[in-house]
Amino acid sequence: MADIRHTSPARPFPELHGHGLRLCRWNADSDADAATWLRGHSDPDFQRWNTPLKPVTDLADARDALRFRERSAEDGNCAQFRVTDAESGVTLGHIGVGEIDHVLSVARVGYWVLPEARGRRVAVRALALTARWALTDLGLNRLELGHALGHEVSCRVAERCGFRYEGTLRGAMFEAGRRDAFRDVHLHARIASDPEPAVLRPGPAVP
Repeated sequence: MADIRHTSPARPFPELHGHGLRLCRWNADSDADAATWLRGHSDPDFQRWNTPLKPVTDLADARDALRFRERSAEDGNCAQFRVTDAESGVTLGHIGVGEIDHVLSVARVGYWVLPEARGRRVAVRALALTARWALTDLGLNRLELGHALGHEVSCRVAERCGFRYEGTLRGAMFEAGRRDAFRDVHLHARIASDPEPAVLRPGPAVP
């Protein structure tokens, strides 16, 4: 069982601790955080499966992206976490809860893992930790997860964390590296009444 310590869900959102991870806020004024954000978005595997609305091609772009997320968090529209190893403090990746609708009690979650941290179930552990917080302390009823059709690794992460496959959304996200063409998306979701998954059971390797 993860040891999850938290404060009130009031802004700013809390740090999350569990499954050997510490999830904390990104800092746009930190050179290290900006460089890590840029490196994550420059990774070929990230670019294969994600096309951000605004490209991140240099440190200035990275800082702008982090500042935008800080403002959105202050407004209560998203919660963005830097995923770090609980013991060493080394950054492993990112997970965010965005598009938070407090009226309909729904949001969307997304994540990425740095190349050197893959194969250690970082995404599974971070998603399990974040989903539990979002569906309890944050008070959401539904948390959605979408990934590009064909991204089997992300599919396994979602399923292992209790996000059921609900269907395919046609033309719901940009093609890799393009903003004039679209591709299909697998939609997964988990609701507050779903049972807590046993995320650390043995199984196929995932990030």
